[in-house]
Amino acid sequence: MHDVLVVGAGLSGLYAATLLREKGLSVQVLEARDRVGGRTFSDRVDGVRVDLGGQWIGPTQDRAYALVRRLGLSTFPSFHQGKKLLDIGGRSSSYAGSIPSLPPLQLIELELTIRRLEQLAKNPQPGQDSLSLAQWADRHIRSSRVREVMAIAVRVIFGADPEELSFYHFLSYVRSAGSLRRLVEIDNGAQQDRVVEGTHSLSRLLAEALEPAVRTGTPVRRVRETTKGLVVETDRGDFEGRRMILAVPPALAGRIAWEPPVPLARDLLCQRMPMGGTIKCVALYEQAFWRDAGWSGEVTAAGNPLTVVFDNTTAEGVPALVGFIVGGDARRWGLAGDEVRRAAVLAQLGRWFGEKATKPRAYVDKDWAQDPWSRGCPIGITGPGTLTTVGSALRTGWGRIHIAGTESADQWCGFLEGALQAAERSAAEVLEEFRLRS
Repeated sequence: MHDVLVVGAGLSGLYAATLLREKGLSVQVLEARDRVGGRTFSDRVDGVRVDLGGQWIGPTQDRAYALVRRLGLSTFPSFHQGKKLLDIGGRSSSYAGSIPSLPPLQLIELELTIRRLEQLAKNPQPGQDSLSLAQWADRHIRSSRVREVMAIAVRVIFGADPEELSFYHFLSYVRSAGSLRRLVEIDNGAQQDRVVEGTHSLSRLLAEALEPAVRTGTPVRRVRETTKGLVVETDRGDFEGRRMILAVPPALAGRIAWEPPVPLARDLLCQRMPMGGTIKCVALYEQAFWRDAGWSGEVTAAGNPLTVVFDNTTAEGVPALVGFIVGGDARRWGLAGDEVRRAAVLAQLGRWFGEKATKPRAYVDKDWAQDPWSRGCPIGITGPGTLTTVGSALRTGWGRIHIAGTESADQWCGFLEGALQAAERSAAEVLEEFRLRS
């Protein structure tokens, strides 16, 4: 019997297992996929390593930077020099700073809205959970263009449209990152740096150090509590442990059969916290022609299909653009065939950057909703009324079960940093239980 079973070999589960092993506990990590890394994933495209999942880290994400150093990896800054493009309703405009170019009155309203939201996010109130973010915006933002700019940011951050998202959830998420600006910006923001070796290498190296205690291709189907501990039934046999860290999103945890049943609040949370929708699209080129023309590669748009684009040139200097199809657009374009979606993405890039953008040396996209062990990306979302009724179950375990995963973090929720923070908390809970029983 193992001291601790960890379900999920994403960054949170692997880091929790690492912390527990360092304290002398025996661990076994069980992962449904045939790989580790969860919502981080690197692949080779035309001989080039490409991150198809989470890829950025930024200031105040101290755990992530520390882990990069600990594992002997390094970072490099995201390129963002040059003109940027805003495209809403068929109207395009370029701008140079971090705030999109808008008419003066709209620009003032956008700045005031950001300030107001950041002030509200310092102390979110449960009463705000009765509103969707869209409802709040309709009441407090006069300009439809400013509302659309805010909606674009929300779709990218959450993979969800404003009407799907609780205003309370939105404010709590902003608070976990420190500010709204930090969430959306590159310089001094969440998109500031990338890992030279790819973010997937963080999980890969942690897993290698844990071997042979990591089992991939081992979906957990049922968890039974016994008088001595837990029995976990998987497609590759049963595993026994004294305690468990559950390091998968609520939407997936709810598909496991539990004996005895999980507390009602936890069951309802799992039913009411679906994953956001994100399709990540990467185009590789022979030349960074957008840079040559004075563009940073950044585009903010109203979708159909892409909502945001960044320069994604590799650390080795291979030119690339990365774009995201998010929210309702991700659901719609996820139903299109691969070739149809590819043609639409490249055509849109061509409208912004010229004909050269339509002719990449290679193209790849990943629809995270089609990944059976993610069912979406970047994070689980909650609509109005969820957090105030069953939100207490988000990071509170039961019986011999402890909760990890970035959804359960209260610092940088939804990011690599949040995954690490949740791992530290869950590992500390487990260690305290063993201390009390020793």
